[in-house]
Amino acid sequence: MRIAVTYENGQVFQHFGHSEQFKVYDVEDGKVVKSEVVGTDGQGHGALAGLLKQGNVDVLICGGIGGGARGALAEAGISLFPGAQGDADAQVEAYLAGKLDYDPDTVCSHHEHGHGEGGCGHHCG
Repeated sequence: MRIAVTYENGQVFQHFGHSEQFKVYDVEDGKVVKSEVVGTDGQGHGALAGLLKQGNVDVLICGGIGGGARGALAEAGISLFPGAQGDADAQVEAYLAGKLDYDPDTVCSHHEHGHGEGGCGHHCG
């Protein structure tokens, strides 16, 4: 299994569509056996789902995420766990333990209307 987390300075980055990095974890027998930070090469929004699919990612843990990206991830067969916050490594460990604190209803919709950075309030930071 491969788990990706939107990533910035060790933390879960709070706006999927603006993610510049993902931390990708390879999991075997319920334990992380390898992890690496992967850049997005400036790709955003819908293209990020394709990037994750190409990387054989099964699960995405993130902060805020828009409806279009949710749809692209669903089409790619990637399970989504939005609304997560805090240390990325700790969130993956919590997921593996079945204790991830996330909000399946977290949606970030304002970025589609040109509000710029921070326009999504606390969900997209």
